[in-house]
Amino acid sequence: MPASRPAAPRGHDPGAPPVAPRVVAAVFALVMAVGVHLTWRAFVATRAGQQVEEYAFDGAAHGQYRLWTVARPVLDVVSISFVVLGIAVTAVVCVMRQRWVLAAQVAALIGGSNATTQVVKHWVYDRPHLLPGWNRPNSLPSGHTTVAMSVSVGLLIAVPRTWRPTVAVLGAGWTAATGISTLVGQWHTPSDVVAAVLVVGVWGALVCALTTHATGDVVGAGGALATRSTVVAGVLLGVIGAASTLAAGLSLARVWSGTGSARFDAGLIAYAGGVAGVVAVTTVVFAVLLLVRQSTARLTA
Repeated sequence: MPASRPAAPRGHDPGAPPVAPRVVAAVFALVMAVGVHLTWRAFVATRAGQQVEEYAFDGAAHGQYRLWTVARPVLDVVSISFVVLGIAVTAVVCVMRQRWVLAAQVAALIGGSNATTQVVKHWVYDRPHLLPGWNRPNSLPSGHTTVAMSVSVGLLIAVPRTWRPTVAVLGAGWTAATGISTLVGQWHTPSDVVAAVLVVGVWGALVCALTTHATGDVVGAGGALATRSTVVAGVLLGVIGAASTLAAGLSLARVWSGTGSARFDAGLIAYAGGVAGVVAVTTVVFAVLLLVRQSTARLTA
């Protein structure tokens, strides 16, 4: 007579998403939320931070004419219609996968990210006038960057497991291109773009933290391929992020210390450092969201 199967432990839900990765996702959401505030505090609420960003803003004028021919079409794509289209596309993907709850979560992610950016920009943070002759309203976080990233992260959350590494890499590229384009056009400063990336990162991590059985993955034959692709994409994004972080740090240190007294040099260095900083934060956040999404969505047996 075959032995009977042991009963599942009380309270155990077979197929439930793992708890530990969801806790990690919640911690990442908190860290990125703090990052938004620290970005504002360092680069908007202090004289030294505003000075660095003024240099970066002025540095964007170098080569702007040629770069704007590339940057303008990128920014023209970003609009209210683009947000609606992004929600519609992700909803279709979720419906095709029969993930009804996930469709609502992704819509909340895209809508909530853009609403948060507008609330934070207009009602939470201000821009104190600390520099003579450079008084303008607060522009942190960047709305265009938020739109581009929220749609990209929405797709990252919505698509099947094997597609996510590709979406993460392409989404990071698209988001960084949009953010850098706002720098080229002198629409925003680097801190505006970085804050926008972190805002969307908070929403993305929260959606991962709230993963349920209905929004998880049934890992099948493609599980090994998805794992390998995730590792490759994570390493690629991580390497780019690490290199960009180093470049941004060196540029910031040089400008902050006043090395090279000529304003042209300071502006160009700060601008290059700002671009590197945008790439660094974008790639790292996408790498984190990819790994967190894959780990939280993997249903246990």
